Amino acid sequence: MFTNYTKLAWRNLWKRKSFTILNIIGLSVAFGIAILLCTAALFDLSFDKFHSNSDNLYKLYTTVQTPKGPEAALTHPVPLAQALRTEVPGVKKISRFGGGHVNISKGEKELTMGIVRVDQDFFDMFSFPVAKGNSQNLLKERSDVLLTEDAAKRMFNTIDAIGQTVLIHMDGKSYPYTVTAILKDPPQQSSIRFDAAIRFENYGNYEGNLLRWDNMDHEIFVQLENNSTAASFEQRSRLFSNLHFAETIAAAKRDGAKADGNGQYQQIRLLPFTQEHFVRYQNGIATIDKTRVYMIIGIALLILFIACVNFINMSIGTSVQRLREIGMRKTLGAGKSQLFFQFWGESVIVFLFSVGIGILLSNGLLEGFKTLFRIQASFDNVVTPQILAGFALCVLLITLVAGGYPALLLSKLGTLQSLKGKLEVSGRNRLRNTLIVIQFTIAILLISGTLVLQSQLDYMQSKDLGFNKEQVIAFPLNGKKKDREALQLLRNELEGKPDIYSISASDNILGRGKDGSSWGSVLGFEHKGRTVHTNMLVVDYDYPETLDMKLVAGRSFDRAYGNDSLTVMINEAMAEELEEKDPLNASILFDDSVKHTIIGVVKDYHFEGLDKKIEPITFFLKESWELRNVYVKVSSQNLLQSMETIKAAWKRVEPNAEFLGSFLDENIGRALRQEKVMATIITSGAIIAIVLSCVGLFAIALLVVAQRTKEIGIRKVVGASIGNLTFLLSKDFLKLVVIALLIALPVAWVLMSKWLEGYAYRINLTLWYFFAAGMLAVIIAFATISLRTIKAAKANPVKSLRTE
Repeated sequence: MFTNYTKLAWRNLWKRKSFTILNIIGLSVAFGIAILLCTAALFDLSFDKFHSNSDNLYKLYTTVQTPKGPEAALTHPVPLAQALRTEVPGVKKISRFGGGHVNISKGEKELTMGIVRVDQDFFDMFSFPVAKGNSQNLLKERSDVLLTEDAAKRMFNTIDAIGQTVLIHMDGKSYPYTVTAILKDPPQQSSIRFDAAIRFENYGNYEGNLLRWDNMDHEIFVQLENNSTAASFEQRSRLFSNLHFAETIAAAKRDGAKADGNGQYQQIRLLPFTQEHFVRYQNGIATIDKTRVYMIIGIALLILFIACVNFINMSIGTSVQRLREIGMRKTLGAGKSQLFFQFWGESVIVFLFSVGIGILLSNGLLEGFKTLFRIQASFDNVVTPQILAGFALCVLLITLVAGGYPALLLSKLGTLQSLKGKLEVSGRNRLRNTLIVIQFTIAILLISGTLVLQSQLDYMQSKDLGFNKEQVIAFPLNGKKKDREALQLLRNELEGKPDIYSISASDNILGRGKDGSSWGSVLGFEHKGRTVHTNMLVVDYDYPETLDMKLVAGRSFDRAYGNDSLTVMINEAMAEELEEKDPLNASILFDDSVKHTIIGVVKDYHFEGLDKKIEPITFFLKESWELRNVYVKVSSQNLLQSMETIKAAWKRVEPNAEFLGSFLDENIGRALRQEKVMATIITSGAIIAIVLSCVGLFAIALLVVAQRTKEIGIRKVVGASIGNLTFLLSKDFLKLVVIALLIALPVAWVLMSKWLEGYAYRINLTLWYFFAAGMLAVIIAFATISLRTIKAAKANPVKSLRTE
């Protein structure tokens, strides 16, 4: 019997090969795209779950009450970790964590590598397995260094490097370190990525900060005891905070800050490390935002839903051709169950082919998908027995629903009704129409999202950020020489070059550099009896001029003044924060008890993302403080040649250092990576959704035209024009699209308004975006329907009247 069913299924599918191929193409594309999107989503969801202690690992942050409301502090003072270990119960292991990029050399070979500074507990807490060397007592000595396999291969061309000595160049000095172990490369799903690891104590002013509770410059990770929870730890840490941050709390009370619901002015909190990849800090609290992941999964499911609806509608649309077959088989004794399994079996074959082609399609498109969306996901990263089982179950359920409904509908037809070749589906039209409305609602939502997201992205890319991003090249000071020495040598090399206008440097990069670096530092100080916080930026001479920042008051740093190291420049937001009538008459007293006079105010500029309001920032000219990044302003002519000129000059200054130069607009673009990825995903989803929806609409048009063939002939005989007939056959479908538009508009408005709230600077949301999306959907739908209805209206009426 099974063999007979299979033969009949093949024959029927081949007999209707055009529809079979159309079904397989639609479902294959849907499955292929869904597999790719779900791979990306599962890759994100798998971040940081490979650690064996993942359930008990946390990142520590602090909620600080301020007069403006609660704020989150992610960096901490040096003595905090050890004090927590000894004074707060529940801590099993704890590690401080600092990162950055340094140059590491062996002989003449020098490479720029990402380095982390951690405590010994770190590699007991986190699962970064040892590939070579002793896995016990990692980083036992301060002179030990751990390299990853990739770093060892790049430095030594082998991972057999135990006992080798390398020089690590930091703070303008070179320090010898001994390689004591080689670690396996961190997985792609790791939030913590590095090439080398050294002891936390190995940074510039560790001893000077050992007893300071007011200097925050690193992160802390905690592993709790198995019987301890994050909530209990946070509760037990309250007395600890009140004791060690008493001065900070007293200042907050004096300035008018309000305590939280537990009466705390400073609360230590724990963020589960497995959620680090999705965290956002709002109102001083870590919130987990998986909107992007759920949106990707949602788009995948919506595309599958549209394809399955198309399959159902197309199956019903083509079933008219099989009515007499059903009647004959019922006359010969076939039961409902036999007919059901016959038709469902045909659906299973179509779905199995579609799944197979979809898997091949996703595999073939994977590399392009990874490049387009800038992700490292692969099937190896996410495929597990559980995932495979879930995928098989989903396919089975989809087949049962999408293939079972048409099979059930056809198997229940009466014998006489079938033999007459008539399919009365008016009672079921509500379901069909509902599915069409849902399809186009989804399509219009995605098109609306595409228009709004692309507009916001264009706005962010084209907005005047308050500095010159097109003519400025930035790169890190990643060589052996001291920062200011290297900067001066570079100035000497580029002096007199016609396309080089000015050179400066700072300790932070605007946007995100080629090395992925981004840095920020916040400073608090007392001013007229209250605490003021400001972002701080260490700069060199000519910084505002190199970046074309506008000076609204005072002057810039000038070499002609011998004491500018005791002066600062501020932005307008900082001037407002100080509440001074004339900020140029004010001075700032920092913790070194030295007054810094304000000499200039620059116009506010976006030194952070457009999702944040412009905050106060203060420029310092401190020769003893480190510079990290160079900025070179170049002519708008010969930009590529200017890049080559700077690269050659840097090679002469630092022969072994890698040149990581990029224009600032590239750095800004890298900082907008998430927005670009989401725009691409939603745009792609919208295109696929509208195409698949139109395929389904075309299938329904086939059914309706087949049912009304004789009516069309009669109307044509009595004088109906092709236009009248086309409108008659199309209006019911267009009504459904208009209903979808009316449903989609308010939903899209609410969703897009909510999404835009995450940006401090955003486009004005108008109805135009949504009406444009709706009109586009209506036009495409009408064009799709017209393909079939015009053909039917132009048919010979004699032939139509002969139709039974």
